Amino acid sequence: MKFCKKYQEYMQGQEKKLPGVGFKKLKKILKKCRRDCPSHKPLNRKSCPDHCPVCDGTFFPSLLNEMSAIVGCFNQRAQKLLELHLSSGFRKYFVWIKGKLHGSHNAMIEEGRDLVTYALINAVAIRKILKKYDKIHYSKQGQLFKSQIQSMHKEILQSPWLCELMAFHINLRETKVKSRKAPVLFDACSLTFKDGKPSLTCDLFDSIKIDIDLICSVCLDTVFDPVSLTCGHIFCYMCACSAASVSIVDGLKAANPKEKCPLCREGAVYESAVHLEELNILLGRSCPEYWEQRLQTERVERVKQIKEHWESQCRAFVGV
Repeated sequence: MKFCKKYQEYMQGQEKKLPGVGFKKLKKILKKCRRDCPSHKPLNRKSCPDHCPVCDGTFFPSLLNEMSAIVGCFNQRAQKLLELHLSSGFRKYFVWIKGKLHGSHNAMIEEGRDLVTYALINAVAIRKILKKYDKIHYSKQGQLFKSQIQSMHKEILQSPWLCELMAFHINLRETKVKSRKAPVLFDACSLTFKDGKPSLTCDLFDSIKIDIDLICSVCLDTVFDPVSLTCGHIFCYMCACSAASVSIVDGLKAANPKEKCPLCREGAVYESAVHLEELNILLGRSCPEYWEQRLQTERVERVKQIKEHWESQCRAFVGV
């Protein structure tokens, strides 16, 4: 079965209507380009312009709008699911009453699996339509567009919520799921260690592979209390605060927009950083000795920073 048909059947089979890639519409645009654009005539096949006048006004804007809708839908649903899983006591009861997710513990696992599938199959769909664009135009504009959307944070595989759902899957697979024999999200997801360095890996549809490095590029150690910046890079929370020139008391939201990611040097990436709580649980369970040692070290540093903060506040209050 061709992927286009398989994709359409998947999207039509969803209980709720979800945003997706308009394969038929985008292929019609490309077909019109092949028929009407002078650069595609037999004598001009090697002279296709870098920017096609037939396609560029409709193809890329349409795809960008679809990608924005897909990422927005995925992030919103994943955030609600993980909020429910991590909540406890009265807060958890309140979340259930509000109807953020109906059903049992198994329903959460099913929801997580569906979200991961939704993210992955749309990532493959986007990759295939961009390959189609480049094949028709004898260009690399499709791959260039893919790089541009990564810098715009519209690439769904960059979403911190995908990383959290992978950790969510492993956490449940290693605890409650085993005893309850609940369905898993996907079998190939795992936390691996190579030369003592951890990473989240997953084999996806169509030979795509996710490999998320879990080494903080600031302290060069396994990320502790991890946060994902809007550029997609993951750091220890305290390391991120240090890189953003803010204290842990003020937090990352207080960072100056001019402060840049230590790895890619992109600016304004701290204010909307996502705390990766599921990943934190997974690493704490997988590296207990390291986690306990790091916890003690961080506790001393946090107490020190809090003390310095309140001493400076007191000095400012009395005018010293």
